[in-house]
This record gives sequence, structure tokens and C-alpha cells, in this order.
Amino acid sequence: MSIGTKAAPGSFQRIMQPGSIAVFGGSHAGHLIQQCDRLGFQGAIWPVHPEKNQIEGRRVYRAVDDLPGSPDACFIGVNRHKTIEIVRDLAEMGAGGAVCFASGFSESGDEGRELARQLLAASGDMPLIGPNCYGLLNFIDGAALWPDQQGARRVDRGVAIISMSSNVAFNLTMQRRGLPIAYMLCLGNKLKFDLQDAIRIFAENENVTAIGLYLESVSSPAAFEDAVRFARQLGKPVVAIKTGRSETARQLVLSHTASMAGPDELVNALFSRSGVARVYSLEALVEALKVLHLLGPLDGGRIGIMSTSGGDLALVADAMEGLPLDIPELSAETVRELESRVHPQVRVANPFDFQMWDWNDADRLSATFEAFMRDDFDAVICVLDYPRADRCDPSEWSGAEEGMVRAKRASGTPGVVLSTFSDTISESVADRLIAAGVVPLTGTGAALDGLAAAVTIGAAWKYLEHPPLLQAISRSEESIPVMLDEAEALSQLAEYGVRCPQMEIVTDPAAAMAAARRIGYPVVVKALGIAHKTESGAARLNLENADAVATAVEEMAALAERFIIAEMITNPVSELIVGVHRDEQFGPTLLVGFGGVLVEILKDYATLLLPASRESVLGALLSLKSVNLLQGYRNAPVADIEAAVDSILAIARFAEDHADRLLELDVNPLLVLPEGLGAVAVDALVSLEETAKGDAQ
Repeated sequence: MSIGTKAAPGSFQRIMQPGSIAVFGGSHAGHLIQQCDRLGFQGAIWPVHPEKNQIEGRRVYRAVDDLPGSPDACFIGVNRHKTIEIVRDLAEMGAGGAVCFASGFSESGDEGRELARQLLAASGDMPLIGPNCYGLLNFIDGAALWPDQQGARRVDRGVAIISMSSNVAFNLTMQRRGLPIAYMLCLGNKLKFDLQDAIRIFAENENVTAIGLYLESVSSPAAFEDAVRFARQLGKPVVAIKTGRSETARQLVLSHTASMAGPDELVNALFSRSGVARVYSLEALVEALKVLHLLGPLDGGRIGIMSTSGGDLALVADAMEGLPLDIPELSAETVRELESRVHPQVRVANPFDFQMWDWNDADRLSATFEAFMRDDFDAVICVLDYPRADRCDPSEWSGAEEGMVRAKRASGTPGVVLSTFSDTISESVADRLIAAGVVPLTGTGAALDGLAAAVTIGAAWKYLEHPPLLQAISRSEESIPVMLDEAEALSQLAEYGVRCPQMEIVTDPAAAMAAARRIGYPVVVKALGIAHKTESGAARLNLENADAVATAVEEMAALAERFIIAEMITNPVSELIVGVHRDEQFGPTLLVGFGGVLVEILKDYATLLLPASRESVLGALLSLKSVNLLQGYRNAPVADIEAAVDSILAIARFAEDHADRLLELDVNPLLVLPEGLGAVAVDALVSLEETAKGDAQ
């Protein structure tokens, strides 16, 4: 958990692009200097150690006061108590910032939290990264604030990766898939420098093409969303892998970071409204970043696929199931053009099996590929698994590769070379393809997940921005929850435009019969103040006469003192549940799904964060697995979906206006009538927070 006020992101620019580095510690200092030398760092490096005279050929200084100047960046690789002393000395001399490697702070109980407070105070205005992290790798300038080996290299431009795990970051530097990494940053305990700060800094960097995230928690969803929007304004797409889907992973996150992973459905909702593509493996993260580095977000998911093998094409087509990727038919014009170029035995279609007739003939293949790629595609895949260079002759594949490169340039259509296995495109081949503007993707599943991520971001960028997230509000220790009864809850929702049944509250059978006459039969009788009426026998439906109404009230007299007499809403197409619940991290959250008495069985719902747009609510409804129940399933009437959306938005407005007090709201069911007839909320539960001395309003 972060402690204290975060520093402004702009103050971290000096440590991000240092001209001088001071490094504290023995073996860690040696590794850091080795990596800076390997990367060709041109700035000064000043090792500091109380006993050593030389580290990796550099003069060693005894203490902070002995340094020849104020360093732009510092790496502190000593124990946690000594770290605090060094940070205080560096802050007093005006250093540009420090990476704190030591662990044993916020993640280590009360003692660690106290040391974190001391570290924060010692840092003053000086920026800190960490503690409990490896630090920063800058592959643009060759600066390594890093205590270990790493496998990446200098680039002129590339992606920035922000990781909440130092070991995951270490592993990502070792990838051999051709991904150009401009920056690798570990956040550690995020004492002064949090996720949103890093996103903003990298978004502003002209050498960064896209941002990748390995996340274990999101400390401030609102700040995260704001930072991602900022990145979007600067044309920097964001893709993330987020752990914590399983209970085991959530407990691991909490134990080693002291941060809560957050409910996974709320993380998905945050990513969706922010325009962040989520992937579920590090391989997919790397592949998505390659696509975004070269192509950016894609305008759509219309994909052309070419190969010499029907088997490859079938595997790729199957792997696209469930992804936002389509395989459109070729236009008649493209079919005629291709048929004039290929062997008569080649069947022209998408996917396109161009077979081996022109294999390794770059001129003929480039003409064929170009004709295919000029159709209406958002990207075209050419499946190429290269032979092993140690046992085979890869030059026989040069014609297909060159043909793809030429066709991509001539057609202007984004081109992808995909190997079905992760190890059948070497790093040198990947480098060659990237230099030619063709995306090298490896491993069918991860490759297609990467393409899908670019499509997801492209679709999100087309929508208007949501208003800012509602801030999370912690519950006061002096407050008490107050539950509104059903009649009062429905009455308050009606003021916001939610249609509710005509109803009256009565206390005896005679009054109940009189109310039923005024409302008109059939009616419903419900015991007021009973939460689960169906299970407890506290509701009688479709009563057609006065005797039935009187009998119902008499039989429910043991359950309640007051009763609702309401009009019976007949012939609904479907029953929905609309709920709002307060999360301490994410604020008010809106749940929309199929409800009624089967809500626990169906468990078919979508979650949104508030405020929610009309487009997002409609999208949530249409994303439900049972959505065909609203669309005229088996000759049933089509539901009034627009009215349902109106009702959901009205419920959401009530929640937004009461966000500081609302603990829980459930409308179940919201009856959706046939198209043109509206939607009606027939039962509601509202729980509000009140001070111990206050009354519910």
C-alpha cells in the first residue's frame, strides 16, 4: 500500500534520462556498471562504498558528501536502514532521484510501514522509485539503474514496459521475439512513484510507441483511467496483463505487496472503459506490443490469411474463434485478379492457400500477395514457419518473405508474418521484418491475442470518453447502514425517472381491498420489509378479486404489519437485475444481468463503473450470454431494450447522486415489456450510510 502524497510525474524526468549515476552497494554496483558499459552509457558513473577503492574500473567514493556533484540518478543497493540514511543525504544535496532496491518496507508489517514513513520523510522533494524493486532500464540512452543482468539492447524507439514484479521485468528483457523495448520500469512498493505517474511520463516520451503493463493491483482506479486517457490523447496505446483472477493469486499479491488485487470483473470494467486491452499471458503481452509498436491500434478486425498449407490456415482460423477478428470473403474483383495470376489448381478464397507453385519466386509471390492484400482488410497474415538455421537452409524461404514485404509496401495494408510455433522465427528474422515494417508474430494463440488487443484498443478509441470515475469513499467507523423499505426505495427511484407499479401501503384487509379497487385488478400483495419475499411466502401475485386480496393479507399478518398493494405487471418479455454496490477501490459499481428468481442460477451479468454512458449500458446488455431472450427468442416478442437502458441509466443517476452514502442498491426484477411498452421496476432494495445520530432521508 502506498504511503504519503505522490510526487508530480514531471519531477521524475531527471532520473528517467540521467547524465550521471551514483550507485551504492558492492555486488549490485558491479552489475549496474557492467550493464551501463554494455549499453554504451555516455554519462558519469560514481560508485559509493565505505571500503572498496575501485569497482569495474571506476573510482569509488566513500559517502554522499564525497561525490563530485549532484547525481541525476542514484541506485541504492544496501539494507533498508542504511537506505533511509543515504536517501536523506541525497535529498539534502539535491539529487535527481533514487531507486531503492531494499525490501522490508510496507510489505513487512507494522515495522516495515514505519520504516516506509521514515523513508518518505527522508526523501523530502527528491523522487523515489520503489522501494523493493530492481529499478529502471533506459535503452534509448543506455542508462541501467539495475542490479542484475538483463537481455535487451539499445534502440532508437520502442515500447515502455511497467512492471509490478522485478522478476517478471527481468524475464521480459530476455525475450527473443524481436520486441524493441525503449524502457523497462519496476514500481516496487510505489512509495512516491505510482502506476499513473509512469504511464504519463512514458506517454509524453516521443521515443515510446506503446505502453505495456504487468499489474498486480491498481491503487487508484480513477487516477489510472485519467493517465490512460492522457496516453490516448498522445496516441500511445496501453495493453496490460493483470494477475489476481484466482484466489491463490490474490493472496500472493496481498502477501508480497500489501496491496489488494481487486475484484477481477471490476478490473475488466476499468480496462474496458479506459481503452486498455487485457491479455492473459506474457507471450501475448509481447506479441500485442509488437503489433502496437508497428501498426498502432487497428481500425477493425477484418483479417486476411495466406499460407502454403491448408492445415496452417485451419489452425489459425480455429484459433480466431471468440476473438474480435473476422475472416471476410474476398471481393469478386480480387477473386478475378488472383485467378488470373495463380495456378489453375489453386482455389482463391480467404483464407488463401496459395500452395507451392510459385514458392521462392519473390516476383510472382509479391504480385499475388499484393492482389490479395488490396482487398478490404485491416491486416493480412502470411503464415511462415522458418526452418532451423542450424540444420536447414532458410534461404529457400526468402522468396515468400520478400514477396510479403514488397506486397505490404505496395498495397499499404498492414502485414504480419506469423509462425505457428514460438521458436520458428529467429530474433534476426524478427529484426529484419520489423525493419521492413512487417510485424513478426510467434505462436498462433499469443499472436492472435496480440492482434485482437490492437483491435480492442482501436474500437475503444472510436468512442467518446466517459466522464471521470466516481471516487471511492471509505465507510466511516461512526456510520450505520439504514435499509429503506421497498416502497420508499421505489418511490425515490421513481423521482429519477424509473417507472414503478402503481401501489398503495395498507395495514389491514379492508384497506387492502379498497386499494385494489382503486388500482384495478389483477394486483400483487406483498409484506412490506421482507427482503426475500418469494422464499418466505411474503408475496402473492396475480390476484383477481377482493376476497383473494383479503385472504393474502390475513395469511401474511404474521410476517409484517404493513402491506403493499400494487398493480400486476403482466406479460414481461424478460426479467433483469440492476445492482449498485460500493467498492473501496473502484467506487460505485453497476451490475446489469438477467434476474428474477433465477438470478443465482443464471449468473449472467456484466459490470460497469460509474458514471456509465448509454453506449456502455447498451453494450453490457448485448454482451450477456442470454441476450437472445431480449431479441425475440423462439417467436417471443422483442423486448423494449431502449426502455431498459433508460431505466438502468436512471438507477445509475440515483447512485451517482447518493455516492457518498449509498452502500447497496438492487432492483430485482426490472421487468422488460415488449418493444414500445417500456420497463418497470417491481422490487427494490436500497441501503444508505448514515451517521450514528442521523436519520435516513
